[in-house]
Amino acid sequence: MDLAAIERQVREVVEEVAALAALTAGQILVIGCSTSEVVGKHIGKAGSQEVAAALYRGIHSVQERIGFEVAFQCCEHLNRALVTKRSVMERHGWTEVSVIPVPSAGGSMAAHAFTQLEDAVVVEHIQAHAGIDIGDTLIGMHLKHVAVPVRPALRQIGEAHLTAARTRPKLIGGARAVYERTIPNQSCT
Repeated sequence: MDLAAIERQVREVVEEVAALAALTAGQILVIGCSTSEVVGKHIGKAGSQEVAAALYRGIHSVQERIGFEVAFQCCEHLNRALVTKRSVMERHGWTEVSVIPVPSAGGSMAAHAFTQLEDAVVVEHIQAHAGIDIGDTLIGMHLKHVAVPVRPALRQIGEAHLTAARTRPKLIGGARAVYERTIPNQSCT
C-alpha cells in the first residue's frame, strides 16, 4: 500500500469537501474510516495503524490550515462513538464517555486519532457540519439535519469507497416562504 498516495488522496478530498461545505474555523468535520477497506479488505477485518497514520497526517494538514475541528467515528463495537478534543467537547456541551478506542474495539483510525489529538476524549453523539465516510462506515447519525451529499472528484481512497456530505439549515414554511436573502423583506398581512 502506497502510504504517500493515501495521505495525498485524503488531503485532496478533505480540502475539496471543506470548500464545498464552506467549513470555517470551529465548525466540525466528522470522519468515518475503515482502514481495512482502504487496503482492499472487508470492513473490520484488516485494520492498519500505518494507514491510519497516513490518513491522519493528510486530514490534520488541512484541518490546521483551515481551522475546522474534527471528530473521528469509532467502529460499531463502541457504538460509533467519536474521538475529539476535550476543548471541542466542552465548547459544544457534549458528554464524555469512559472508553479508550483500540484497533480491535474502536478501529485503527479512531485509536490513532485518540493518541494524536490534544487531550482526546470520546463522546457518544455530535451534530457535525460536514462529514467524510471512507469505506462505508455510516456517519449519517453524526451530521446535522439536513445532510446534503457532495461529490468530491476522488470517489475512493486506496480501495475504499468514499462518500461525503455537508449540511444546511432546514427549510421551513410553505408556498410563501423565502429562502434567499437577496429578496426584500415582505410583510405577512
